[in-house]
Amino acid sequence: MPKLQSSRFPSLLVATLAAALLAACSTPGTRVVLLPQADGRPSAVVVRAKDGEEVLSTPYQRATAAVGAKGAPVVDNVDPAKVQAENKPLFDMRPPPPQRYTVYFELGGTTLTAASQQIMSEALAAALARSGGDIVVTGHTDTKGNGDQNDELSRRRAQEVAQLFVERQFPANRIEAVGRGERDLAIQTADDVDEPRNRRVTIEVR
Repeated sequence: MPKLQSSRFPSLLVATLAAALLAACSTPGTRVVLLPQADGRPSAVVVRAKDGEEVLSTPYQRATAAVGAKGAPVVDNVDPAKVQAENKPLFDMRPPPPQRYTVYFELGGTTLTAASQQIMSEALAAALARSGGDIVVTGHTDTKGNGDQNDELSRRRAQEVAQLFVERQFPANRIEAVGRGERDLAIQTADDVDEPRNRRVTIEVR
């Protein structure tokens, strides 16, 4: 039986492999089809057979390893509509794509801007509407201050937002809060620049 190894395994890719393996059950051997991720990010999977391996990195590539065949799996492309039609129950079981929100902060602290309070309510409603959904909160800063201070400030901002969700009765064990400091600027600026759009927390509801 060929072995599968992934360089990135989001839930959609897991569903992809499940669909591919189910489609192969009626024929000897194994077939794996790589689906696109819902958010458009690239993904890849390594399909290994006894005598070789192939990497699938383009959506709707297929690797086929027949029982008893020598060499690496055979790679070709399949029709997206056919894959979806043959595996409709599994496609219907995919989780909805993540929803993303951004809230902003006053300069130098963890106080949300007034407009961001409404966004918090929208994000909470979206999270509660998902059965078993979770939230990833990522804090960011502008380039004012030094890097270590901004790392700490971004963590505090993320934790502040996470605590607001907890206070609104969202389970704490389903929230992940991290800080990115002045990395990943929304607006590229020079050092020591006050940029309100960089003082933010991104909220991913998934």
